[in-house]
Formats: sequence, C-alpha cells, structure tokens
Amino acid sequence: MGARVVAAIVVALGWPLVVSGCAQQRAQPAEFFQLTPESSANRAMQTRVFETPTDHELLSASAAALQDLGFQIEESVGEVGFLRAAKERSAREYGQYRNRFFVWLLTLGHVLIPIDLHQKIAATIVARPVAEDHSRHEVRIIFYRVVWKGDGQADRNYIPPGEQQMEMIRDQDIYQQFFAKLSKAVFLEPHAI
Repeated sequence: MGARVVAAIVVALGWPLVVSGCAQQRAQPAEFFQLTPESSANRAMQTRVFETPTDHELLSASAAALQDLGFQIEESVGEVGFLRAAKERSAREYGQYRNRFFVWLLTLGHVLIPIDLHQKIAATIVARPVAEDHSRHEVRIIFYRVVWKGDGQADRNYIPPGEQQMEMIRDQDIYQQFFAKLSKAVFLEPHAI
C-alpha cells in the first residue's frame, strides 16, 4: 500500500510538469519584426538602379557578371525578374585548425571542436522596374553562404559531420565587384559587344 501511495504522489506532482512541457509558448519578441539600424545601409549596399529597356537584358547581364565572378546559374525566371546562382568552395581556415588543436590540448584530448569544411556561396537577384515606362530597373542582389562543419568530439560523444550554418555576406567588396561588372555588362549587352 505504501508503494501505491508514493506512486500516486509522484504521478500527481509529475503530471503537471509533463503536460506543461508539451505546451508550446509562442514567444514573439517585439523587436523580431523591427528593422535594425544597419538594415537601410545593407539595402543600399545591395541595390542599384540601371537604365535598360528590358529586364531580360538586365537579367542576362546579371548572369554574365555572376559567371565572371565564378558563379554557376542555378535558376532564372525572366517573367518575374529572378536569378539564383551559386559556387562551392573550401571553408577551411588555418585559424580553425590552430584553435582546434589548442582546445584539444587544454582539455587533455577530451574535446575536439568541429571545423568548417565546405561552403556554398549563393547569390539571389531580383530585378524590377521602377519607372512606369520600364526604362529604369532596380537590381537587388543578396549574397549568403552555407557552411558545413566537419566532425568533432566532446569527451566520449562523437559529433558527426554535416552540421550547417547559414549567414549573410555583408562584405562591401563583393557587392562592389558585382555591380562594377554588371555596369559594364549592361553597357555591352545592348550593343552586342
């Protein structure tokens, strides 16, 4: 009888905890949909306006500029002014290997942190007319990368490879390189040079 009473008390006290663990709280912070102070600067860095008669010429010139930067075109939808391209590169850096070694050394071989192995750098372009006569078009490009990590170890727990992280590329140089090439390509495209 004593075991049943103890079991009943455990169930009575434990059941609310189990049920509350299943309930999801939908937390939506007030700042979630707020733009950050650097949002307008990022948009300005990612956007340019070009004078071209058609958006098809602009997308063709954009594809050529991306190919000059080593990207391969993955998808293009001319009707809506959309273009997506990507290139794959190694993500290995010397500093990560150094840090991995020192962490391994300081933990006496119990922790081996994962390192970045491979990355896919992608670009997404949206072109839309800004003038009613379709003589001017706005081009916005966003560069981002997906990084795959290698394997690691934490004490006796093996960390398998394949963890991914995605991050926006906010390096102004890559945007300037693209728009410089696009400016040349927009000039050359209508002249068939």
